Amino acid sequence: MACENCKLRANYEKNPKSLAGRFWRWHINFCPGWKQYFTSLPKEEQNKLREKYNFKKYQ
Repeated sequence: MACENCKLRANYEKNPKSLAGRFWRWHINFCPGWKQYFTSLPKEEQNKLREKYNFKKYQ
């Protein structure tokens, strides 16, 4: 899926405080692609991503 290999996500991983990293983190709050990707993952993976990105939506 595109979200796994997203260049903006890679920028966030590399430097969360960069402009691109902050944009990606803000963007996942309403991105339909991220929602589809995230909700398709097993609960364990969702929980890992919730913790890693401090993500609280789609519970």
